This record gives sequence, C-alpha cells and structure tokens, in this order.
Amino acid sequence: MNNQKIRRMCLTGVFTALIFVFTAYLHIPSHTGYTHVGDGLIYLAACLLPVPYAVFAGAAGAVLADCLTGFAIWAPASLVIKAIAVLFFHAGKEKILSFRNLIALLPASGLCIGGYYLYESLITGNFTAPLAGIPGYITQSVFSSILFILCGLALDRLHIRKYL
Repeated sequence: MNNQKIRRMCLTGVFTALIFVFTAYLHIPSHTGYTHVGDGLIYLAACLLPVPYAVFAGAAGAVLADCLTGFAIWAPASLVIKAIAVLFFHAGKEKILSFRNLIALLPASGLCIGGYYLYESLITGNFTAPLAGIPGYITQSVFSSILFILCGLALDRLHIRKYL
C-alpha cells in the first residue's frame, strides 16, 4: 500500500469521526430528530478527499450518528442523502472555497431539505405533517454552510491543499 493511500484512509477516518461528533453531540433536538452542523464537515471532506473516500466519510459519519443516538430510523435517508451531497463538491487543485464549491452549497442544501422531507413523508404516509420539519432542515443547512465557509477560509489560509 502506498503512502498516499494510507494518508487518504487516515484522513477519511478523521473526517468520519468529526462528522459523527458534530452530528451526534453538537445538535439541537427537534420533534422528529435533531438539527446539527455535521453537514459542514461532510462538505469539507468532499473538498479535500477523492470522491469514494468522501462518500464513505459523509455517509458513515451520519449513519453512525443516527444509529448511536437513537434515531436509527433516519439512517437509510442519511446514507443516501449524505453520499449524494458529496458529489456536488469538487476536490480539485484549487482552493476549498472556490466559486464552484460555494455554489455547491445550494444544491446540497436543497437535497438535505427535500430529501429528509420526502423520506419523512414516505415513512409516515403523510405529506403535510413533515412540512413542520422544514425550518429545522433549513437551519441545519444554513449553519452547516457557515461552518463549511469558516473552516474553508481557515484551511485555505493555511494552504492545506499542498500538504494533502
């Protein structure tokens, strides 16, 4: 196994753990689950890791958080939504906060809001009641985007891309 692959695997493990902690422990409980900022770290992982590694970190961190905090019913949705959200971002040679990655916050947020609404509608069999969860999903998307931008600014100033 080459050195680069080991580095990527280690960074994937670190991101998986960070996503889990920021999702499972830094959250606000709501009527259906919780609102968290873990998505911001998923976006960051997507900008720093190759796609397969970022997909694993995002999906595994979110699913672990759901399953280990008593909200396992949300795990299937988290697995799919977080894996797809990674695909909007680009881990190219440019900075983390490139124009493309800032624009990617919009479809990633829309996927989170719409995806969880649709999933809740399907599991409850009701398309009206889950509308009450949308403000929480919007809040989650806004604060996750802010976390992503702040971390991205800091890591861009440190020129972290050249060390990866």
